[in-house]
Amino acid sequence: MTEAAPTAINVPALRRKVAWRILPLVVVLYIVSYLDRANVAFAKLRMGEALGFSEDVFGFGIGVFFIGYLFLEIPGALLVERWSARKWFARILITWGFISAAMAFVKTPAHFYWMRFLLGVAEAGFFPGIIVYFSHWFVQSDRSRALSWLLVAVPFSLALGAPVSSMLLDVKWLALAGWQWLFIVEGLPAVLLGIIVLVCFTDRPRSAKWLTQAERDHLENELAAEAAAKEAVQKVSVWQALRLPAVWLLALGVMIGNSGGYAMTFWLPTTVKNLSHGSDQMTLLYSGIYYTCGIASVLLSGWSADRTGDRKWHAVGGMIATGVFLACSTIPGQAFGTQMLWLCLTALGAFFWIAPFWTLPSLTLTASAAAAATGLINMGANLAGYAGNHVTGWLRGQGYGESQCLLFLAACFITGGIILSFVRLKTSAA
Repeated sequence: MTEAAPTAINVPALRRKVAWRILPLVVVLYIVSYLDRANVAFAKLRMGEALGFSEDVFGFGIGVFFIGYLFLEIPGALLVERWSARKWFARILITWGFISAAMAFVKTPAHFYWMRFLLGVAEAGFFPGIIVYFSHWFVQSDRSRALSWLLVAVPFSLALGAPVSSMLLDVKWLALAGWQWLFIVEGLPAVLLGIIVLVCFTDRPRSAKWLTQAERDHLENELAAEAAAKEAVQKVSVWQALRLPAVWLLALGVMIGNSGGYAMTFWLPTTVKNLSHGSDQMTLLYSGIYYTCGIASVLLSGWSADRTGDRKWHAVGGMIATGVFLACSTIPGQAFGTQMLWLCLTALGAFFWIAPFWTLPSLTLTASAAAAATGLINMGANLAGYAGNHVTGWLRGQGYGESQCLLFLAACFITGGIILSFVRLKTSAA
C-alpha cells in the first residue's frame, strides 16, 4: 500500500492568506492603541485652559504614561511567547479602554498624573507583544513588511484622530465639554475590541482552524526551521541576550532618538498652533497633513527594507534625516508654509526608521531571548517618552520658544541615529 503524497502548498497564497487574516485586526488594535495614548495632545488645546494646567503639568503628565508602561514591558513580551497572545491582548484592551475614557473626569494635576500612569500600566506589553506575535506567523523575509503595516497605524491613527478630535472639541453634550467627549468616544472602542480579540484571535498556526492541516504543518515547519537555523549559529538565553552590547546599543539609541519622536507626537499640535497662529481646527488639519506624510513613509520603508534586506541603515538614515529636516524648520525668517514643508519632510524621516528598527532584535536571537530583548529595548523607547515630554514641557514652562524646543528634538534624533550606527549585527540582513 503506497503512502499518500504530501499535499502541495502554494506558499505565496498561504502567506497572503495569513497576512489578510492577521494584519487587519492587529492594525485596527494599534490604531486605537496609539490614538488613546496620544489624544491628550489634541485635548490639550482646550483641556489646559479648562483645568488651568501649565505646560510643565502637561509635560510630566504626558511623560508619566511611559513610566507606567515600563512595569509589564518584558513580562508582557514573554507572556505572548510562552502563554497566549489572545488572552493577554484582550486584557490590555479592555483595561486601557476604560481608563482612557475615564480621563474625561480628571480635575487636578494629581488626577491627571495618576490616570496617565495607570493608562501606561494597562497598555504595557502591547507593542513588544505584537512584535513577538508576528514572529509566530511571519518568516523573517516577510516580517519587516508586516511590521510596516502595523506601524502605519501610528500616523494613520493620528491623521484620522486629528479631524475627529477637531469635531469632538466643539461638542457639548450632557454638561460635558468637548475635550471630555474626546476621551470617552476615543477610549471605549478598545473595550469592544478586547471582546472581539477573545473571539477572533489565533495564538499560533497550529491552532488556526482557518488553515488546512497541510498549511498549518508547512507554516509551523518553516518557522521552526528558521528558529533552529538561528539557534545553530548561536544559542542565546534570555539572560545572555540582556548582556549583549548590541541589545544595549539598540535600547540606548531608541531611547535617545525616541525622546525626539514621542515629544514630536505629543507637542505637534501645540507647535503648529504657535507657528501658524491659526484656529484649533486649522491646527489639527495641519497636524493631519504631517501624519499623512508619515503613512506613506512607513509603507515605503517596509517595502524598501524587505527588498534590499537592509534594516540597520534604514533605521540609522531615517533617524538622522529626521533631525536634519527638523532643524531646518527652525531657520529664522521662514514663512509658515516653508516651515510646514520642513515638518512634512520631518514626518517622512520620523516614520521611515521605525519598522526596520523593530525587526533588528529578532534577526540574531532565539525566540525567548528576542522576546526579552525586545521588551528591554522597548523599555528604552518608553523611557524616551517620559524624558522627551518632560524636558519639552519644562523648556516651554521656562519660556523657551519653538525653535529651541525643536532643536532639542532634532539633536535627540541625530544622536540616536549615530548610536545605532555602532550596532554590529551578525547577519547579512542587518
